Amino acid sequence: MGARRSGREAAIQMLYQLATASISADAAVQRFWKHFEGEPDSQEYANAAVRGVVATKEALDARIQEASTHWRIERMAKVDLAILRLGTWELEHAPGTGVSAPRAVVLDEAVELAKSFGSDDSPAFINGVLNRVADLVEQKNKGS
Repeated sequence: MGARRSGREAAIQMLYQLATASISADAAVQRFWKHFEGEPDSQEYANAAVRGVVATKEALDARIQEASTHWRIERMAKVDLAILRLGTWELEHAPGTGVSAPRAVVLDEAVELAKSFGSDDSPAFINGVLNRVADLVEQKNKGS
């Protein structure tokens, strides 16, 4: 497994922890790595992703809500929302950090995470919403 993939898996677990407990991003990162091992590159990517998602959570949620016409953020499963936030962060914000990935990779990785961590319906849901997020991000970038 590559550093990014294992980093994404770790990030999803930390983001889920943040969604279910009142702790800071730094506390979630410290707690996670206290109990799990990871390659330095994976840890670096996961830590940057978690901190990036937390720092831009309101903007990410607004973009996800814009792309999700039939689901409110509050009604989404916490795991699905964590995956959507990570994918949206990668599409919108990660390019400025030097850790960007192509749209197809972000979508494929998000669907794989949904298969591993979500429900039976999660992969299709994640793919549909994140694909619309990607379209919105591309439209925004063309207008800039």
